[in-house]
Amino acid sequence: MTVKFDIQNLNAWFGSKHVLKNINMKIEENAVTAIIGPSGCGKTTFIRCLNRMHEITPGARVSGKVIFNGVNIYDNGVDPVMVRRKIGMVFQKPNPFPMMSVYDNVAIGLKLNGVRDKKILDAAVRRSLELANLWDEVKDDLKKSGTSLSGGQQQRLCIARALAVEPEVLLMDEPCSALDPIATAKIETLIRELAKNYTIVIVTHNMQQAARVSDYTAFLYLGELIEYGATKQIFENPKHELTEKYLTGKFG
Repeated sequence: MTVKFDIQNLNAWFGSKHVLKNINMKIEENAVTAIIGPSGCGKTTFIRCLNRMHEITPGARVSGKVIFNGVNIYDNGVDPVMVRRKIGMVFQKPNPFPMMSVYDNVAIGLKLNGVRDKKILDAAVRRSLELANLWDEVKDDLKKSGTSLSGGQQQRLCIARALAVEPEVLLMDEPCSALDPIATAKIETLIRELAKNYTIVIVTHNMQQAARVSDYTAFLYLGELIEYGATKQIFENPKHELTEKYLTGKFG
């Protein structure tokens, strides 16, 4: 097992509210790790701590270590912009930039990083859209607004946008919650394909989805990591009574 993240004694707060409490876990490279648990248990905060997005919120703070590729991303001297370039994020609701074309939505990260060569941009846009299984659907409509696409296409466009800057990790915060079942199935298939080359951490409230797409599952409850292990083991033979109660619908 190659460890991509080694999370040690991670705590997070919003003001005086202690949201994550002493999380310790290792996340494997080129695998899908699902974060499950009831609403308000700290799932989104957890993944936002993995690329230093949590600290953007006023009053938010973090303690502990998130060691990524052997470096603690919270060390002094570590540039959070570089961290977020390596560790991309896809949000719950598709959020293509409304005033931009499909092409520019994908190319924006590269342009912000100073890439001006049209050949490089063209190749990156095509490659990213192909990786997101969207190229064939939009190749004749690259100049159309990103918001003209369907909800499922918009979410894959956002995945393409995240992939264009060549991250190593994709964090996904309930990426299918705003989508219909057909669009959801396409995103789930895409997640499994992307895991061959990327490390993926997905927050989901849909336990069937966690069972379908993930290799590992972490169960959070009231800000604490209750159980973490191979998805098959968590779902078929949970070790903790709280995990079993949550999975069988007795609370949450």
